[in-house]
Amino acid sequence: MRLHLYIARRFLRAFFSMLVVLAIIFVLLDMVESMRKFDAASVGFSNVLGLTLLNAPVWMYRILPLIVILSTLWMFLSLARSSEMVVTRAAGRSALMTLISPVVTVFLFGILAVAIGNPITAGTTKKYERIAAQYEGGGASVLSIASDGVWLRQGNETGQTVIRADRSNLEGTELFDVTFFSFAPEGPPTLRIEAASAKLEPGHWAIRGAKVWDLISDANPEDTAIEYPMFTLASNLTQEQIRDSFGKPSSISIWDLPRFIGQLEAAGFSARAHRVWLHMELAMPIFLVAMVLIGAGFTMRHTRFGRTGIMVLFALMMGFGAYFIRNFAQILGENGQIPILLAAWAPPIAAILLPLGILLHLEDG
Repeated sequence: MRLHLYIARRFLRAFFSMLVVLAIIFVLLDMVESMRKFDAASVGFSNVLGLTLLNAPVWMYRILPLIVILSTLWMFLSLARSSEMVVTRAAGRSALMTLISPVVTVFLFGILAVAIGNPITAGTTKKYERIAAQYEGGGASVLSIASDGVWLRQGNETGQTVIRADRSNLEGTELFDVTFFSFAPEGPPTLRIEAASAKLEPGHWAIRGAKVWDLISDANPEDTAIEYPMFTLASNLTQEQIRDSFGKPSSISIWDLPRFIGQLEAAGFSARAHRVWLHMELAMPIFLVAMVLIGAGFTMRHTRFGRTGIMVLFALMMGFGAYFIRNFAQILGENGQIPILLAAWAPPIAAILLPLGILLHLEDG
């Protein structure tokens, strides 16, 4: 037990050292990029630094697999150079027994990263995107999903229009059981429209079965309401704006993601990308374990055998390959090419079995 705790401490020391080094490098690079991206006259250095610190947790969370494999390489190479691995083998410890402590440590850390780090990165991502949009002069999201339906907003210098619908098609360009409320620039409502459906076409909404209330005239709006089989309402929205307003699944906390998926599907949208992301986050601890096994599979040898640099290169190539396959499977899952469970869970499991076979062959015969 004492040996397990010692190896676990060495792994955590290597992990946090690598985390600090990469965090400093990222902050410096991202700060330079932010200074190029935003207008220096309107955005001061303190604001750029604040944006960089908001963006840092997101990138550090994304490169956790890289940090884990580098930490594993660092730890086992240092153990090999100091002959501590030789002593461990002489004490009767096999390679798999030696790996128990780093595997358990990284698995528990992966659970904490998903349970605590994921909500933190989701919150900082939202705040970063909101502040960055203000500095760039962009507007807020035009679409919102709530328990009572779909809400959209459009507007220009002539006024704003708020749109609510019970449900929508997958792209958000056709709304059903929809209500439009138009407001003047000064604030008071000017028009109300209720319709069976409305379809977004270039430059306008094509509204079917519309009932229109004029809220400007002094007469009773219900008495002057007019029904139209077809009605058009000018719009500056595009399908791309609506699609981008969904936001990235990574900007939603894993604790809120199941509820958001339910709201999204109840509103008629496809939540496949969000389901894939949810399962990939749940599989993150297993993938981090795979990174430990990949790093250990090539570096648990004694340094006197030579070819240490080549072994480190092979480990990094296999680690990057597993990361690439995981991202590729995510894309296939989001596009519906493969099942969601296969896209999320197959790459981590395969990434564990392959280095495990290498360890059993090279280390334990």
